[in-house]
Amino acid sequence: MLRLLTPARLGPITLRNRVVKAATYETRAAGGLVTEPLLAWHRTFAAGGVAMTTLAYCAVAPEGRTFRDQIWMREAALPGLRAFTAAMHDEGARAAIQLAHAGWFADPRATGTRPLGPSATFSPHARTWARAMDEDDIARVVAQFARAAALAVEAGFDALEVHLGHGYLLSQFLSPYNNRRRDRWGGSIENRARLPREVLRAVRAAAGDRAAVYAKLNMDDGFPGGLVLADALAVARLLEADGTVDALQLTGGHTGKTPMYLLRGESPLPALFARDPSFVRRTALRVLGRLMFRDWPFEEAFFAPAARRFLAAVTTPLMLLGGLDRLASMEAAIAEGFAFVALGRALIRRPDLVNAFAAGRAAESGCTHCNACVAAMGYEPTTCVLRDAPG
Repeated sequence: MLRLLTPARLGPITLRNRVVKAATYETRAAGGLVTEPLLAWHRTFAAGGVAMTTLAYCAVAPEGRTFRDQIWMREAALPGLRAFTAAMHDEGARAAIQLAHAGWFADPRATGTRPLGPSATFSPHARTWARAMDEDDIARVVAQFARAAALAVEAGFDALEVHLGHGYLLSQFLSPYNNRRRDRWGGSIENRARLPREVLRAVRAAAGDRAAVYAKLNMDDGFPGGLVLADALAVARLLEADGTVDALQLTGGHTGKTPMYLLRGESPLPALFARDPSFVRRTALRVLGRLMFRDWPFEEAFFAPAARRFLAAVTTPLMLLGGLDRLASMEAAIAEGFAFVALGRALIRRPDLVNAFAAGRAAESGCTHCNACVAAMGYEPTTCVLRDAPG
C-alpha cells in the first residue's frame, strides 16, 4: 500500500491519509461569508480523496483583511462555517481553517482603516504607512485570534491553522524586514517570536483538545534582510518547547516582496496587469512588478532541502509543501519522515488526485505551473485554466 494513503494522527484527530489540501485563496466568499460556490469547490477536494481541506485566509478581525470579500470571523459567519464543516465530513474528510491577520499588508479599501504592523513601514500594497502597534494593539490581536479559534471550534472545524508565513502580521513580527522594534517585541529572534507564541498559546487554550492546532511557518522570506532559515529553526524549537502546536506546515516567501519564492514557475504578472481595473495599480505593476515577480524556476519539491533541516531539529510532525506534483515525490517525502504533504496547485489542477493515485489512474497532477490560477486571486473564482477551459 502507498505510504501516502495510510492514516495518520494530527493531535487529537486521525486523518484518513497524509494529503492535506493547502490553503489557497478561493475568491468565493461574497460578503465575507461561506457561500455555496465556496462550499462546492472544497467539496470537490474532499470527494476527491484528500484527508483534510483548508478553508483559506479567514481574518480574525475585519481590519485584518486583504480583500473586501474575505471571510472574517464573527457570529454572522457561523451558519456558513457549520455548513462547510458538515459538507466536508459528509465526504469523509476533515476540515481545517486558516486563521490570519494581514497587518501591514491589509488593504484600506477593504478595511476602511489604516493598516498596522510591528513597525511604521510603508506598505506598497496598502499604498500608505502602517501604524506601529502598541501594547493595547498587541493584546487586542491576541484576543482576536483566541476568539476566532473559539468560533472555529464551535463551527466544527477539526484543525486550526495559524498563519505565521508569507509576510502577514505574525510573519511580519518574525521578519527583520518588517520588525524594527527595540522593545520586547523586536530585536532577537526570541523577542520577534514573542507575539506568534502568545497567539498560539491563546489559540491552543481556546481549542483545548477539541481540535488540532498547527502553524504555517516561513522557513525564510526569500530576500536579504528578511527571515532566514536559522531563525526559523529557532522558532520551530521554541514552539515545540511551548507545546502549542500539533504540527508545522513549512513554507516560505513574503507576499509583499517575494511572492514567486513561494510559487515558482511562470510569472502571473501579465495576467495580473490585464485583469486589474485600476490605472494606479496597473502603473505600479508596470513599474515595480518585475522586482516583486522575479523569475524563480519551478523545481519539484522545491522546499524539501530547507525542510529537511527541520526534520533534524524538531520532533514535531511536519507538513511538506511546495511543488509536490508527482506521486513519487510525495511518497519520498513520507519515507523521509514528513508526516503529511500539503498540495495547492496540484489539487486545483486535479481535485480527484488522491483517488486517482489510489486507483492507479495517475502518477502526477498535470499542473504546468503557469500560475494563471494565482492571477485570478481577488478578481474571479480561483480555477485551473487547463482543467476548466471551455472545450
